[in-house]
Amino acid sequence: MESATLRRPPALPELIRLGLIGLLLLLAVLAWALTDDRMQGMDAGPGTDLGTLGFFITTWVVMMSAMMFPSIAPMVLMYARIENGRREQGKSAPAGATAVFIGGYLITWAAAGLVGYAIFDIARSLSIDTFSWDRGGPYLAGGVIVLAALYQLTPLKDACLRKCRNPMVFLLTSWRSGREGALRMGIEHGAWCVGCCWALMVALFALGIMSLGWMAFIAALIAIEKLLPWRAVANRGVAVLLLALGIAVAFAPENVPGLTLPDSPQAASAMHRMGMDMQQRDSMPGDAANPGAMSGDDMSGQH
Repeated sequence: MESATLRRPPALPELIRLGLIGLLLLLAVLAWALTDDRMQGMDAGPGTDLGTLGFFITTWVVMMSAMMFPSIAPMVLMYARIENGRREQGKSAPAGATAVFIGGYLITWAAAGLVGYAIFDIARSLSIDTFSWDRGGPYLAGGVIVLAALYQLTPLKDACLRKCRNPMVFLLTSWRSGREGALRMGIEHGAWCVGCCWALMVALFALGIMSLGWMAFIAALIAIEKLLPWRAVANRGVAVLLLALGIAVAFAPENVPGLTLPDSPQAASAMHRMGMDMQQRDSMPGDAANPGAMSGDDMSGQH
């Protein structure tokens, strides 16, 4: 029976299991390297400009690959294990379904990135001087991080985290056969993952979306709460860490290690570089939009 196949999938051959783990880790390493190359020198701190939509969404998808592939390894392995079991039983298990599953997962995160870009762009277009960095900016950035900490303690966060931490439960309740089924399952799993991690991503925007260091920090928090065996301890520990970080950003941002202050020369240089890079990209055939260079004052919210 179909349910029996799902409940008792045979173990993956060791070579396939290690190969999948190695491939996910290799792709994550390559994504980290590509992200570092694309974002080098562009960290302008909280509220960093996102550049053009095309630049942002491609960078975002690569970022998600770097940050999430190690954490979704158990889910991918279980999916491949079930597919392999079906294949051994002579049932339909098309080649490449595991890759399609991962692709569906990234589609959901790409959609989440588009939503984040739209919200961020609308907020910046309002040009609210109260939130410039020399006024209420630190409190806004710190408050966003504190809200991310509070979300860690909500029932919705707990429900989404349970789905992410229990591959077999998710697959038992959501299984669909074929490549189309793999795509739909990948999209659905991605939705649960977005529900689990969206607040952490918002915190990354508040810290500096173009900072490789803060990106690694958030990725580590995601891995801790998804992979460590003590779910409640990991979840509460992440909440406490975010709470302390949010308070520090709000009241003593200059003392937060690795935080680029938007009114600093480093931030002005980053925004100048981003503007120059965007102009170079737009001068290439096929690109239409041109955001132009931005100054440090634009970053700090002073217009």
